Amino acid sequence: MTDCLKTIDEFLWGPGTLTLLLGTGIFLTIRTRFLPWRNLGYALRSVLSRDARQAGRGEISPFSALMTALAATIGTGNIVGVATALVAGGPGALVWMELSALFGMASKFSECMLAVKFRRRDRRGQWSGGPMYVMRDGLGLGRLGAAMGGLFAFFAVCASFGIGGMTQSNAISGALRGVSAVSPKVIGLVVAGLSLLVILGGIRGISRVSTAVVPAMAVFYLLSGLAVILGNWENLPAGIASILRCAFSSRAMAGGAAGTVTASMLDAARWGIARGVFSNEAGMGSAAISAASASGSPVRQGYINMTGTFFDTMVICTVTGLAICSSGVLGTLDAAGAPVDGAALTILAFRTVLGPLGGGFVSISVVLFAFSSILGWEYQGETAFTYLFGSRCLPVYRVLFILAVFWGAVEQLDVVFRLSDICNALMCLPNLLSLLLLSGTVAHDIRAFQGQVARSRRRVSPPVFPGFFRPKAQNSSRKS
Repeated sequence: MTDCLKTIDEFLWGPGTLTLLLGTGIFLTIRTRFLPWRNLGYALRSVLSRDARQAGRGEISPFSALMTALAATIGTGNIVGVATALVAGGPGALVWMELSALFGMASKFSECMLAVKFRRRDRRGQWSGGPMYVMRDGLGLGRLGAAMGGLFAFFAVCASFGIGGMTQSNAISGALRGVSAVSPKVIGLVVAGLSLLVILGGIRGISRVSTAVVPAMAVFYLLSGLAVILGNWENLPAGIASILRCAFSSRAMAGGAAGTVTASMLDAARWGIARGVFSNEAGMGSAAISAASASGSPVRQGYINMTGTFFDTMVICTVTGLAICSSGVLGTLDAAGAPVDGAALTILAFRTVLGPLGGGFVSISVVLFAFSSILGWEYQGETAFTYLFGSRCLPVYRVLFILAVFWGAVEQLDVVFRLSDICNALMCLPNLLSLLLLSGTVAHDIRAFQGQVARSRRRVSPPVFPGFFRPKAQNSSRKS
């Protein structure tokens, strides 16, 4: 069973899918005249603006929608996935992660913009949308589009149980077992109970928690990672040189500051792109489900959610990769003679500067990242489940999801990891096809919106953070 799943997994995440993912991003970037790159500044300003925190009836704010999407994407992939990519693909894998994110911004923009454009109000008056609605209502393919939407929703539900529930609670259990003697069953009950409390509040409850937790945990991890990089400052130039050399070498051995790992450019590209997509989910379509619940125009929300790829991979994953490569721990062997991998490798890197506290920092980050992923994926899964079976069956999904969270904390999940990877790949394929078929719509709408981008540049206002930098009230009266 395991060998069969491994074969299917490796086939689906082989060169064909990875080329389609990267190729779709490149095609959309060119088709949109590089506007996702050119307007990245506008997108970042929009995220921090005051009106990004305002919501309409039956909606959440654009900022909350982004945080909910980031709650699902900023997870163990930013810690475990980066380390795995560096071990399997060498330091050069980090460059390919960045390239996948650079072109993935256009994919993320497109899928989120289309999700807002073709969303529908549900029985509760709330917006509901995602790639399944885009395929059914936007492609104009009749039953074929509906069938594509149904398949996407089915695989999204399966992925939410696996990568969203079981594997994340398993990561929390593993992280806490490393620093405490708490029973996995107790950990599972606590995580499942906390998740249920938040989930019962629906998208508004999930978005409120995500808006509070995601920025805090990201800043906490970034500060810790930057401390490691600064503590190994003298090794950083050699580490960066090794990263760049190994990214495009036909056969290279990373040595010196980065550690010792042998990998080819093909290995670097394969693992960098795969783990980059696993981390930021650009092209998978999952983030578009959260984006569809936000107030505002489709193009503007596409820009706002596009920054998720930037923050997730080009900021957080970069910090993890530079911390590992500048610390010299890459290629370290464990007691059994196998290369140290995953969270253990990141912990080794953090300990080079932070000492024993480094392991605690990484463990806390894993817990926070994984818990936020549980919340984000639950909303995406329940939206897909509602699409398939209707809102009356929603309690059934929530019960099954909470049981999956508990089970994941107490069981070994090798098979679940494989099944989750397979479902992720099967989500990608119909979503990427719909993005390519609707690329003309994306290109037309993004160019039509360019006038608003130009006007916003002429009236740039300082970003507004809750309680800080509030502009002074203007006196409307004039002296005669």
